[in-house]
Amino acid sequence: MTELERVFAASAVEVAPLLLGAVLRRTDEHGTVGVRITEVEAYLGVGEDPGSHAFRRRSQRNATMFGPPGRLYAYFTYGMHVCTNVVCSPEGTASAVLLRAGEVVEGVDIARTRRPAARADRDLARGPARLASALGIPLADDGAALDADPYELEMRIGTPLDRALIGSGPRTGVSGPGGGDAFPWRFWVLGDPSVSPYRRHPTVGADDGGSSVPRAVDGTGALGRV
Repeated sequence: MTELERVFAASAVEVAPLLLGAVLRRTDEHGTVGVRITEVEAYLGVGEDPGSHAFRRRSQRNATMFGPPGRLYAYFTYGMHVCTNVVCSPEGTASAVLLRAGEVVEGVDIARTRRPAARADRDLARGPARLASALGIPLADDGAALDADPYELEMRIGTPLDRALIGSGPRTGVSGPGGGDAFPWRFWVLGDPSVSPYRRHPTVGADDGGSSVPRAVDGTGALGRV
């Protein structure tokens, strides 16, 4: 087992906060882009997490979630955008951390060409599809190891981000019970302007705990109601 696999062999819920402040880099013919991760969401596996791709069973689409930890799980959303996750837990047990947002800290000019619609640099990787686009991650990278070319993951091993700097709450846009307060598995760096705004799915109601006010970063970068 590699060092990366050892770190990610834990549950996604344990690993997710540790990824805050980490820098994920990807290098291609255009150069290197690095993103400091500021927002993540944890997802578990079969029968555990109704918001997870792996809740019902293993399938061709989610097979990478059951693979070795420390791999990239990439998938299409809305048939047009790639989203990026890091696989966690021992092989055979599905769990993964969705990389929701980050700050581009290397290769800003490259990221700008990939995200011409971004109004400001804080928006280059502010959202899961935007993050994947800024890094240039294609669907074909599904299953790639994050400790081998073209990837490098620099983590704060031994010196994780202070818990007082981390917010947590329900996951963004997840339907049904998986988007309620019973699954407060969205974690973000408090006050960071690159964190995406919280959006509750319209199907999440009071029975799911969705009527409570989650802790979230508002558009000004301050802690506030949503």
